[in-house]
Amino acid sequence: MRTVIIGAAGSIGKSILEEALRRGHQVTAVVRNPDKLEAYRDKIHVAEASTLDPDALTEAVRGAEAVISAYGPQFGQEEELLEAARNQLEACRRSGVSRLLVVGGAGSLVAENGEMLMNTAEFPAELRPVAQAHSDALEIYKASDLDWTYLSPAAMIEPGKRSGQFRIGMDHLVVDESGSSRISIEDYAVAMLDELEDPQFIRARFTVGY
Repeated sequence: MRTVIIGAAGSIGKSILEEALRRGHQVTAVVRNPDKLEAYRDKIHVAEASTLDPDALTEAVRGAEAVISAYGPQFGQEEELLEAARNQLEACRRSGVSRLLVVGGAGSLVAENGEMLMNTAEFPAELRPVAQAHSDALEIYKASDLDWTYLSPAAMIEPGKRSGQFRIGMDHLVVDESGSSRISIEDYAVAMLDELEDPQFIRARFTVGY
């Protein structure tokens, strides 16, 4: 499959890139700094473009069968996430790509107490602005007529092992028997590519956890 990955140089984006290559996808990586993917140059096509430049983004995704966005804003620039969401949707429309999958946030998932995770007392205050931006971006995707999918991670996502074993939820946080909510970046990437190859959540948000 011809797959474009926006933000492929980040930790989650790179794991998605590696999972896509493992499955034989033809990958175009859209990044602002191509040097960060020098090690992959013989395996992928690299397009230098910013998600904040809709014209450049449109050209970068043209010809793709699907786009995966792993874009994340810099600390203190959370509102750029909303502009990026609008630009990604516009670029897909203009280039004729109907399938968009998005690396989302966990903050808008419903916790066990019935509150959104980002509104619970345990949620780190310094992460609330980006969590709110992710939640607002989700509303932008919901208003779109594209075949979008928004994948929220567990409350804790960090490097680990690729097991291929995890549980799937919709709008509620997935927790284990001890009450923990976690997923490895590698298994998150597996879930993303599983959804790309066998769509189950068209125009919907889902989440994964152990």
